[in-house]
Amino acid sequence: MIWRSLIFFNLALGSLMAAMVSGNVELVHSREASVQKQSDYSGVVVSLAPMSPLPHLTPPRHLRMLQKDKMFHPHVLAAEVGSVVDFPNADPIFHNAFSSYSGQIFDIGLYPPGKSRSVRFERPGIVRVFCNIHQAMSAVIVVIDSPYFATTNARGGFSIEAPAGDYELRVYHERATEDTLRALRRALHVGDRAIELPVIRVSEAGYLPSPHKNKHGQDYPPPADERVFYPGVRK
Repeated sequence: MIWRSLIFFNLALGSLMAAMVSGNVELVHSREASVQKQSDYSGVVVSLAPMSPLPHLTPPRHLRMLQKDKMFHPHVLAAEVGSVVDFPNADPIFHNAFSSYSGQIFDIGLYPPGKSRSVRFERPGIVRVFCNIHQAMSAVIVVIDSPYFATTNARGGFSIEAPAGDYELRVYHERATEDTLRALRRALHVGDRAIELPVIRVSEAGYLPSPHKNKHGQDYPPPADERVFYPGVRK
């Protein structure tokens, strides 16, 4: 009982000794018009990976990636390992979300408007999500083995509350190369005081977009008139 009390006390003390880690991300060398105008630095995931294991005091979350207007919302979603993500279909047409990337392969099948299906993400990695019906639909789920992460807002700002300890700061941006992201990693010690990080500049130099195949590994067919292809479903 004494040891259990000590463990509980140490966990409670660690949670009290938490600090806010804040900063801003800037995207450079970009071909995106919104980035060049410095009007949208959103969708960059910043995380703190503990150097030594820390107890998880909260369970993984239940998240949502909405399918609406032939787009995934949000386009970039950060999720802790073990989280469940719902994929509700809010369009008047069918969708089939899938991923064939190594982050986690899944295919939740074709389903109609108003329905939803879910996926549990069991390991860390980058999951690129597509629709097997609509080639232009794409999203990214960043699965992280840590509960300490945030996604930047349009101005590039982020804030992460983390308990005292030693961490590795990591950054993910879908239009940055692996070498660029690896070079941005750095050690960070969190104490009991707030930390304001220097600006993190993420270069998009070297990024080359590549077309993707459907879930069968084949090219997408020409777009169909969905009013005819799915009888009874109207836009």
